[in-house]
Amino acid sequence: MQGLGNDFVVVEGPADLTPEQVAWLCDRRFGVGADGLLVLTPGETVVMDYRNADGSPAEMCGNGLRCAARYAYDAGWVEGPEFVVETPVGPRRVVVGEGEIEVELGPIRVTGDAEQAGYRLRLVDVGNPHAVAFVDDPDAVDIGKAGPEVQAAFPGGVNVEFVRVEPDSLTMRVWERGVGETLACGTGMAAVVAAAGMTDGRRVPVRVPGGVGAVTIRDGIAWLAGPADYSFTGSVAGR
Repeated sequence: MQGLGNDFVVVEGPADLTPEQVAWLCDRRFGVGADGLLVLTPGETVVMDYRNADGSPAEMCGNGLRCAARYAYDAGWVEGPEFVVETPVGPRRVVVGEGEIEVELGPIRVTGDAEQAGYRLRLVDVGNPHAVAFVDDPDAVDIGKAGPEVQAAFPGGVNVEFVRVEPDSLTMRVWERGVGETLACGTGMAAVVAAAGMTDGRRVPVRVPGGVGAVTIRDGIAWLAGPADYSFTGSVAGR
């Protein structure tokens, strides 16, 4: 599945996958290929576990949550289009609409400022850590160089966004922890909106290489909206 080009292998749980197995499944040459892996388990509450492409666990994934919501709804695991998904950072509300999935990312807060690799950074917590750099042109950033250089200042890892602020929207690229550059990052989209101070409840379009999503932050709670679609289904021989 993919949301704004942020793509995931989706596995029905329970599934006890090792980091090595996850990395293999996400490998674009030797496995299926994806930015990360979702293990979705049905029950009274749908449970989502998310792993980065290198097999490491992650606290939250906004586009992954949108894909999880679409999958659970289509699979008939829930009774209606509005329900709750249990994530590693707690329960999150989701709404499955026609052509758009909106999900609650939860509390969001700006935690401070820093400087690294020549960039002035705003640090944001969206259940996972982000470092936001404001730039004139995200496309001009050598993200393969700048992303790891910024990450080097954060021993626990961080997602790095390079964003241009426009009057009513934002344009960004992202270097994700444990993955590298991706076409979109849902929590990163929320992070740049918070870093830009657009937290008054307005719906803010955020352009990423994979398309356009929207973030709304009201009373310190972030919501992410956008499409979630299937790429293909199949089975994989065990490893």
